[in-house]
Amino acid sequence: MEDLNRALFLWVNASTASPGWLIDLATFFARDVIAIVPLLIVGLWLWGPRSQLTSQRVLVLKTGVALLYALAISWCLGHLFPHPRPFAIGLGHQFLSHAPDDSYPSDHGTVIFTFAIAFICWHRIWSGVVLMIAGAAIAWSRIYLGVHWPLDMLGGMLVGLLSCLFAQILWQYCGTTLLARLSSVYRALFAFPISKGWIRD
Repeated sequence: MEDLNRALFLWVNASTASPGWLIDLATFFARDVIAIVPLLIVGLWLWGPRSQLTSQRVLVLKTGVALLYALAISWCLGHLFPHPRPFAIGLGHQFLSHAPDDSYPSDHGTVIFTFAIAFICWHRIWSGVVLMIAGAAIAWSRIYLGVHWPLDMLGGMLVGLLSCLFAQILWQYCGTTLLARLSSVYRALFAFPISKGWIRD
């Protein structure tokens, strides 16, 4: 498996002959596209048609729970199965600054794939597919720039799938209560902008 991981990495990883525009594009994917996660979470909670607001907030909370599970699982796996990054062992070429910490599973991959799987399961398939494409772009870019292995990204996807399953199970037990309590806190903290109509109640 390790030999396959290295072979796939070297096949994807950029070289000194790679075009500058492709390096720049990969850097954008690797650093900036992940910002879609907090932007969508905030936007779906604060705005939207009144008829869809409850379902949007259920989506936000389920996704948030799944992300918490995913990050916790990722942290545990990183400590249980430490794995150096490619540049830490002198393999391939590195085009993105990164600390030489453990690489498995990828945090970026874990977050974006958890988000994509959550949208496939609890929103609409097309929106999840779009996010999955964004996840594939992020995964490619971080391998291309030399800071992750292919199996780091696969690990992130599997963690995301497991985390969405755990979130769905938890929601069956306390989802309604969680939504009600967080909605009450939200209305208390954001009473002023709600009263002005800037955001939804």
